[in-house]
Amino acid sequence: MSDLVIAAGGGGDPLGATIAAHTITSDTGPPLIATYAWERPEVDPTPGPLGRADFTGLGQDPAGSVFTPASAAVAPAGSTLPALAETLPARLLMLDPTQGLTSLARQIEGMAAAAGGRVRIVDIGGDILTHGDEETLCSPLVDAYTMAACHLAGVSATVYLAGPGTDGEIPQETLLERLAGRYLTPDTHAVGQAAAALRWHPSEASALFAAAVNGARGTVRTVVRTIPLTDASARIYYLSLPEAIDRNPIAQALLDHRPAPLEEAADLSHKLTGIHEIDRERKRPARAMTCTVPTDRHRALRNIRAAADGADHTTLRFAARTLGLTWADIPALRDLLNAFGPLLPLT
Repeated sequence: MSDLVIAAGGGGDPLGATIAAHTITSDTGPPLIATYAWERPEVDPTPGPLGRADFTGLGQDPAGSVFTPASAAVAPAGSTLPALAETLPARLLMLDPTQGLTSLARQIEGMAAAAGGRVRIVDIGGDILTHGDEETLCSPLVDAYTMAACHLAGVSATVYLAGPGTDGEIPQETLLERLAGRYLTPDTHAVGQAAAALRWHPSEASALFAAAVNGARGTVRTVVRTIPLTDASARIYYLSLPEAIDRNPIAQALLDHRPAPLEEAADLSHKLTGIHEIDRERKRPARAMTCTVPTDRHRALRNIRAAADGADHTTLRFAARTLGLTWADIPALRDLLNAFGPLLPLT
């Protein structure tokens, strides 16, 4: 019997969910983590999430389709999940939201039944508690979609918010006002479970959550904005699924309307928030990254520090973007900067 951990937001949430799983469950083996293949455009240039038909080489688990190192996204799509399946000590199940909310609920119901344990919904950063009107909100749909599907599935679920504010979407102080003050704190051993994947993955939120658990504090420049790392950034807050849905008007609207195709859910979210995540990805121009990793470490560090505008830390994704590099250059850039201290990037 294992708990089913759902990485609610896709992207890099499986990394943070792996860290959280070693704190919120009593499982002794690799955690069972269900996740979406919905990643940032620099990883996957196609709009919206990928479904089962967009992958080859998926394995079969009693709980559903599972990512393996042999899995691959069908071009032109891209995904970090096959590589995560190789470097993350977890079983990664695929959540396919493309066929609508009812279909997703059936998937979650089957996964939970096969696992035989409780469902743990993990969001890294906190947009799962959006009210829909925050100025810095960016991606409210998928977390709300997850909660609505779990409600329809009738599973016993708890919602965990790891690293409040680390995704830069809702300010940490705002999130803490919406939480009941109940939290757990991971240890560095839990962070170590994701260490190999954090070395190369472009996630900022999960990496900052991990950095906070490891003791980092101060301001951090991310690709989008500067955010704080505090004691609260290292915690995992929790509340019941009904409590979380009560705080999220998008999840409530999804349950009221039960849109069939995902596009209808995105339209509904757009009406409530002004954000249409699929249309935004359709319209976003491709970024031209043509630079190579520099060899002059001092010059690279000066350029990163200047761009960070006084922040105590930067993410490696921000550092790579500053130098005109892609997320795939992160390991080489990390090695280049590894000897430096005060503004050492965190991921």
